[in-house]
Amino acid sequence: MEIKGLDYNTQREKLVMPEYGREVQKMVEVAIGLPTKEERMLCAQSIIRLMESKNPQVRDGNDFKQTLWDHLYLMSHKQLDIDWPYDVSEAERIMAKPEPMAHPTKDNQAHLRHYGRLMTEVFEKLKTMPEGPERDELVYITANQMKRDLMTWSHGSVDDEKVADDLVRFTDGVIQLDLSTLNLGRVQAITGNEPKRNKKRK
Repeated sequence: MEIKGLDYNTQREKLVMPEYGREVQKMVEVAIGLPTKEERMLCAQSIIRLMESKNPQVRDGNDFKQTLWDHLYLMSHKQLDIDWPYDVSEAERIMAKPEPMAHPTKDNQAHLRHYGRLMTEVFEKLKTMPEGPERDELVYITANQMKRDLMTWSHGSVDDEKVADDLVRFTDGVIQLDLSTLNLGRVQAITGNEPKRNKKRK
C-alpha cells in the first residue's frame, strides 16, 4: 500500500554501498554535478573523510585509502570526473561474486551423506576385491556399519533389507547379501534421554 507523502527506502534506488547510508550517496550525486574539476575534487575529499568516519572498520586494512576511493568510484557509477589520487581501474573486483563451490562429497553423491566419505571408499574397494574370506569379512563389517549409520540418521527406522539394498546399489551389483544365511548384528537406538549413572565415591 502506498501512502501519499511517505517515502520508503523500498521505493528508492538501491544503494551501491549501503554501509555509508543514503545521505553519502546523495553527496556523491551532488559532487558529480559540480561544474569544475577543482570543486568536484574538494567535494570528493570531503566525502572520503565522511565515509571513513561512518565506516571506521575500513581502517583495519593496510590499503584502506585505496578501498575508500574504490568505493567512491563505484558509488558514482564511474561518472565522477576528477583526477583520482589512486588507481580505481580494478574497483569493480569488490562487487564480483565468488564462483560457486563444488559439493564436497565425491562425485557430488549427496545421497550417500548418511554413510560418509569413508564408507564410499569402502564401496569402491568392494567392487574390485576378489571373492574370498577377506571380502566376506569386509562385507560383514561394512553392512553392520551401514546399519549403525542408518540407525543414527534415521531415528531408529532401519532394517536389514535396507542395508542389503543399499549395498547392492552402491557397489553396482557386485555385493549381494543373502540375508537368509547372513545375520547382521543388532543395533540399539541411541537416545539423548538415557539416565546418567551416578558413580559412587569410595
